[in-house]
Amino acid sequence: MTNYYEKEFETMPRAILERLQLERLQTLAGYVYEKCDFYRKKMDESGIKPADIKRLSDLKKLPFTTKQDLRDNYPYGMFSASMSDIVRVHASSGTTGKLTVAGYTQNDIDIWSTVMARSLAAGGCSRSSIINVAYGYGLFTGGLGAHYGSEQLGALTIPASSGNTKRQLQMFKDFKVTTLCCTPSYALYLADEMEKEGYKISDFNLEQGLFGAEPWSEEMRLQIQDKLGLKAYNIYGLSEIIGPGVSMECECQCGSHIWEDHFLPEIIDPETLEPLGYGKQGELVFTTISKTGMPLIRYRTRDLCSLIDEPCKCGRTHVCMTRIIGRSDDMLIIGGVNVFPSQIESALFTMKEIEPHYQIIVDRVNNLDKIEIQVEIKDELFSDEVKNLQNLKSQLEKNVSSAISIGVKIHFVSRGTIERSQGKAVRVIDKRRI
Repeated sequence: MTNYYEKEFETMPRAILERLQLERLQTLAGYVYEKCDFYRKKMDESGIKPADIKRLSDLKKLPFTTKQDLRDNYPYGMFSASMSDIVRVHASSGTTGKLTVAGYTQNDIDIWSTVMARSLAAGGCSRSSIINVAYGYGLFTGGLGAHYGSEQLGALTIPASSGNTKRQLQMFKDFKVTTLCCTPSYALYLADEMEKEGYKISDFNLEQGLFGAEPWSEEMRLQIQDKLGLKAYNIYGLSEIIGPGVSMECECQCGSHIWEDHFLPEIIDPETLEPLGYGKQGELVFTTISKTGMPLIRYRTRDLCSLIDEPCKCGRTHVCMTRIIGRSDDMLIIGGVNVFPSQIESALFTMKEIEPHYQIIVDRVNNLDKIEIQVEIKDELFSDEVKNLQNLKSQLEKNVSSAISIGVKIHFVSRGTIERSQGKAVRVIDKRRI
């Protein structure tokens, strides 16, 4: 039986949903034009007035917003609400040293709690769930986002945060935790520590996990499910839009439902900036049509995926987004070829002999780009004949090279060699000076 938190909204007929979206988009355009100097200037420069938004397709008339815009207007220049109405800020770090700041009114906190409660319900949670929130708390949105959603759902909420892994495993057992919320890389770290501490899957009551905040492959999902004995769901969000809970997989796992009554999605060509149709892969763009603190118009996420408009068996009418394959600004260009770490991960994890821990090292030798992938393998394989290890190495190199169309070198390392992450994993080290 399908779990809903707000069935009326989650299963709203498309015609009614689109009418609501248009009403909210029109209200948003007028609101930011009046309240935010940045958007008033951008719209004036584009020759656009709020009254020009007469249908949903007019969204493309509005200007894009980028992360650089947020940095240029640091810290409060993107806020539309007055400072007296801002009740919280979150922030993410950036390469420039300046934080990317997001401001929230109480209205925004309420929306966030609601979409997270919807997301947890879509992942099989209910009031009877015991939810361990192992995302980091603080300026990062993961911990508090999951926490507020869990409480709004009415579940028992454990604010564990990340780290102190031995204690978390003890809590899993003693508190009879049913749901784990964390990054997928930390889930694998928990699985490793579970084995080291002598726990078995049967010692726990885990039923589902909501994993996000970093790209992860279908093969990694299978590893997590096998090692932790739960059903692994993909949750998506970003602090600029609201935090986790922008979209969430349901039990059908045919993509993640975007809560379209709050977040209006587009897919654009990242080069031409032209909108693309359903099923076309491109850059994901969001307009926040219900936020009041720091609403964003056509925010370029840099995340690459496509939108699915096929009806879902769960009954939800909100469109789905496919799994993020990478980011347009994180894409590696190796010898002129575009490479995403997720492609490498998928190729690696097809072989059961390796551990789910790897690191990609890119370097430039004699003006040529080289890729080395350090891969952990099971301890018992190091006692195998050299010939067997060489055959495994050759097969892995063939699999990865076929997936990315570039030759690679695999270097086997013993279990535990690659540094574990209690947050987002560092998968790529690029030593090139480019």
